[in-house]
Amino acid sequence: MTVAAQRSIRLGERKIPVVLPNRRDARLHTAAVILSIHTIGILFLGFEVSIPQIVSAIGAAALIDAVLTYSRSGALIWPASGMLTGSGVALILRYVSTGPGEYWSWAGWYWFAGVAGISVLTKYLIKWRGTHVFNPSNVGLVAAFLLVGSGVLEPLDFWWAPLGFWMILAYVLIIGGGILITRRLLLLETALVYWATFVAAVGVLAASGHCMIATWSTTPLCDTRFWTTLATSPEVLIFLFFMITDPKTIPTGRTARVVFAGSLAIVATLMIAPQSLEYGAKVALLGSLVLWSPLRWVFDRVFADLAEPSNGLTGLLTRLAPRGRPVVAFARGLAFGSISVLVAGGIVVAGGPARDAALAASVQDRAGPPVQVDTGTLPDVMVHESTRRLDIAVDEAMVSDLAVILAEDLALEAEAIRTANAVLLAWADAGERLTEMQARIDDAITSGERVADHYELESLELRLAGESEGQTSAALAFDARGVVSSVTYDSSGLEVERSSRAFATTFVMRQLAGDRWLIVTEIDE
Repeated sequence: MTVAAQRSIRLGERKIPVVLPNRRDARLHTAAVILSIHTIGILFLGFEVSIPQIVSAIGAAALIDAVLTYSRSGALIWPASGMLTGSGVALILRYVSTGPGEYWSWAGWYWFAGVAGISVLTKYLIKWRGTHVFNPSNVGLVAAFLLVGSGVLEPLDFWWAPLGFWMILAYVLIIGGGILITRRLLLLETALVYWATFVAAVGVLAASGHCMIATWSTTPLCDTRFWTTLATSPEVLIFLFFMITDPKTIPTGRTARVVFAGSLAIVATLMIAPQSLEYGAKVALLGSLVLWSPLRWVFDRVFADLAEPSNGLTGLLTRLAPRGRPVVAFARGLAFGSISVLVAGGIVVAGGPARDAALAASVQDRAGPPVQVDTGTLPDVMVHESTRRLDIAVDEAMVSDLAVILAEDLALEAEAIRTANAVLLAWADAGERLTEMQARIDDAITSGERVADHYELESLELRLAGESEGQTSAALAFDARGVVSSVTYDSSGLEVERSSRAFATTFVMRQLAGDRWLIVTEIDE
């Protein structure tokens, strides 16, 4: 490999060429956009990533890229590709134990360094016909998510924050920077075809009744809301502007690139369709490119006769409907229409499992719980700023309703234990909490002694719960203090004994059935 360099350094008697960054390098422009998004996201959008994590990813990728390049070329070349890979990995990768505002946390830094390092290595180890097969950051991220799982690592959310100044600025940077860079690389057409096809395909999926559960939404995203979320998702925009448009991992012919992008969007939608959780949908989106990248040489070969720069989307449309040949145009149009119908049908069928799961989880709102609480005894609720990360406004009315529901749920638990009626628990609890309360009822039936807890709430603070269960539906937590009375009842439900103590605990709640919020776990302070 011959390297042209204007500078060099001397180590002993050896003169080593040095190649510094070129300001016209599109990779530097892409990295500048990504790092700007990092900055806005960390400071103003609540990104759950830290500066040491980002630096670890960029540093590991850059070091490996520089060392391997030097071993092959004998020159010290600015590792623009490695730094871009590292910054891309850090933008998408999230370590679940990192929360917003933890700017200098070193937690999980080794995951960022490891995933970024492996991503760069794929460029050198997985090659075909002299070039790497996969987009490095894309394949590294997908491998990490599939091998490690959502309990440790997860992708960046589809939705970032409510639309405000900083979110609008983020969109401007992504879209503006993406258009400028892809236009310069003659790849803007590819990005736009992907987006248009993806929006249409996801529209079919949304129209079929598809729903998705997300950590930042208190209710499932269904129908139009699901469609608009993915159509305008900043993560999808980053994927199409800065990941699928890697010139070295897509077809070389212009028309081949257009067909590649359109078919990739359909494959992505088919892979998203069976997913009911946002985590699965995001991994499916990224995984579609891993699946499709090795086929790029097939696209180049099939569309070799339309590879000239003058073609592209116009050339493809001309091929489908040639002028002066109406019979051929009709036949090809019929074939294209038939394929479109089959694809739409395939998307609907592929989404069946997710629709069935959403239907099974859907419960109609009931008239109200069979208990009454004195709302006048409830304290004023403080609201933590973390609730701003939700896609809905947590206003005074919602906070008041949630406090009442918490009091009702706790009263329902006590009544369920007093009467040994497990049916009541379905109104109050789910998950770990439901299992715990059910066990207490079973013990009460066996022993004949029923001990129920009655809570007097003196202070409440509402906040967004952590994602201890990976990426599922959004959970809210009440940090509660007050007095709890443990009341012992006999088998007929009459009070036998009572003792009281102060308590400080956290009740985690999820909205799992209609408008009803259920307690899913309790965390003692």
